[in-house]
Amino acid sequence: MRTVSVREMGGCRGLGRFWGGWRRGPGVHAAPEAAGFGTEAGHQLRRRGSSKRSGPLGHQAFPGLLQLENLSREGLVDVLRAAVVDQKGPLVTLNKPPGLPVTGKPGELTLFSVLPELSQSLGLRDRELQVVQASGKETSGLVLLSSCPQTASRLQKFFIHSRRAQRPTATYCAVTDGVPASPEGHIQVALKLEHTDGVDLVIPVKSPSRKDFQEGVKRTLSHFHVVARGAGCALVQLQPLTVFPSQLQVHMVLQLCPVLGDHTYSACVGTVLGQRFLLPAKSTKPQRQVLDEALLRRLHLTPAQAAQLPLHLHLHCLHLPGMRPREAPMKLLAPLPSYFSRTLQCLGLHQQ
Repeated sequence: MRTVSVREMGGCRGLGRFWGGWRRGPGVHAAPEAAGFGTEAGHQLRRRGSSKRSGPLGHQAFPGLLQLENLSREGLVDVLRAAVVDQKGPLVTLNKPPGLPVTGKPGELTLFSVLPELSQSLGLRDRELQVVQASGKETSGLVLLSSCPQTASRLQKFFIHSRRAQRPTATYCAVTDGVPASPEGHIQVALKLEHTDGVDLVIPVKSPSRKDFQEGVKRTLSHFHVVARGAGCALVQLQPLTVFPSQLQVHMVLQLCPVLGDHTYSACVGTVLGQRFLLPAKSTKPQRQVLDEALLRRLHLTPAQAAQLPLHLHLHCLHLPGMRPREAPMKLLAPLPSYFSRTLQCLGLHQQ
């Protein structure tokens, strides 16, 4: 297998050692019994993420974050060109910074909107790039592009067939606020997308009916493996076997361990007398994640800075087939952003 490592983004050069050859555990972790995320716990409850959003802080505490509002189209093309991991034949691989949407509304600055300029910048002339595989807006990590429609179609079929066979092709790494109860296992739950108060939110569905599936409910499945733990947090490897918006974030919330920097779903985890449990998703509005004082001290952050904490979810590895007959499969790797590596160092999260 040929391994291609992306250039350093201030991350850990040895990250690949974290993810080598782990075995998937047999346990399947379904959603808790209550529908949605959980049930109300009365007036004793202290909601996690309940404080008001702080004013704009900028990114002094998180160097290297992309600030789209300060970028022109030409500037974004320069950023993406510098983020190229590998360019071989029709394939171009990027290490996407967090905060960059892949698609968006007409006129918005997105990865898709600058693909013609990026294609020209990379010397592809009339062969315009198209997106084959990409992480979400707030997620950092690998993006796979192709200038050949036939190659793009072949790879998309490969990803579809791999999911049907439950063979993981993408590996994410995440830092979670909390440690999963099991060191490894599967998370399996039905999810649906609801538009509430102008926001699209992913909601777990208990015991979905045939009608629910006809209306867009989907069964989702992820593997997880705890690589390291410390200071009440964990470094977790995640491998999705289905595709659904915010799947990994919601799956970790269902483990009562929201991803660090998740300012959408972390509010669904509440605590009473130090015990965590789920709040009902439909009645819990997205709020900035609130971290306890001990964790803030370990991270050397103020509450205002923590309110701007970027999502610690990174698409670290993609497995691809060989592009020619008898060619060995490829493994693309991208190191962590600098803020992610800083968090690991502050929390003492190292391979055990």
